Amino acid sequence: MEKRRYYVDSCIWLNLFKKGGDASRGKPYWEIAEEFVEWVIHSADSEIIYSGIVLKEIKFKLPSELDSNEKEAYLKREFTPVRVTEEDKAFARKLEAESNYQISFYDCIHIAICFRLALILVTRDKSLLVFARRYIMAEKPENLI
Repeated sequence: MEKRRYYVDSCIWLNLFKKGGDASRGKPYWEIAEEFVEWVIHSADSEIIYSGIVLKEIKFKLPSELDSNEKEAYLKREFTPVRVTEEDKAFARKLEAESNYQISFYDCIHIAICFRLALILVTRDKSLLVFARRYIMAEKPENLI
């Protein structure tokens, strides 16, 4: 059986690492993120993929360097890295223009990587979900568990 491979967007990691989400609206996003990550880790036929772009976004958005270094070490220890290729960058530029620059270049890189490697994009970004689904499978974590 082929592994289900998930590319987890930085917004999901940040929900998890920052314990983000509004509990008054139901289960907090960080708990959903934690359940998803644990579900994949304990699944024999699933894995999580990440790129240097995800690491850059996490470093930029976490409150301290200590936090970001600790989380980067966690990702590197537990999950599978993938490199961004020149083809990914070229495709991302095309996607960025196609979206009329409404989708960021980094998000377009995420789509390009998923397209090239047939990965499932896991994100909570609504506009990214809608745009990405033109090219790849993309879902919120709670829809995959």
